[in-house]
Amino acid sequence: MTRPHRLGCLISGGGRTVLNLQSKIERGDLNAVIATVVAHRSDLAGVDRCRAAGLAVEIVPIDPDESLSDRIDRHLADHAVDLVCLCGYLRHFHVSPEFADRVINIHPSLLPRFGGRGMYGMRVHEAVIDSGERESGCTVHLVDEVYDHGPILHQRRCAVHPSDDATTLAARVFEEETRAFPEVIDAIAAGDLRIHGGVVQGEVRSSVDGC
Repeated sequence: MTRPHRLGCLISGGGRTVLNLQSKIERGDLNAVIATVVAHRSDLAGVDRCRAAGLAVEIVPIDPDESLSDRIDRHLADHAVDLVCLCGYLRHFHVSPEFADRVINIHPSLLPRFGGRGMYGMRVHEAVIDSGERESGCTVHLVDEVYDHGPILHQRRCAVHPSDDATTLAARVFEEETRAFPEVIDAIAAGDLRIHGGVVQGEVRSSVDGC
């Protein structure tokens, strides 16, 4: 087995995505280690939750005199991070040359539908329901300089039921997120998915079909 991939996880909320990754790591289902969790505010619920799970959390506050992305970059480099994972991170993250092809995000819709600036959380699920879509899901993509825009690495799908509201749909989509993000990380760590210059080669293996 190759050495565990070192993950740097960025959060802006409750940290559920990070905790899901940690659970899979502890069960031996994901060949990775969470080297650091980064938040820009100490009062985020995910900060205490991740620390309670034994993860190292660094608070990198917003500073008007210096780029937040640059300071996060230095922290990630200090922790020898292989892959940067935006785990519900809502701020714009500038991808520096040092981390080119090594920043991924998960979005709660089937991109390019229902993505872009301002489309996050319940807003996405409300938009899906209002549109009359019969299918939703999640997308893992490479991060570039545009919100929810980089090359798609993997998608998982689920049904939109006639009785759904944003809360019930969000729960069903999150179940697919708990599978999709680890599947991509595992594929990258194993060399099954390779990214160079924004060009993606290989594929992600899904062991379980979406709902």
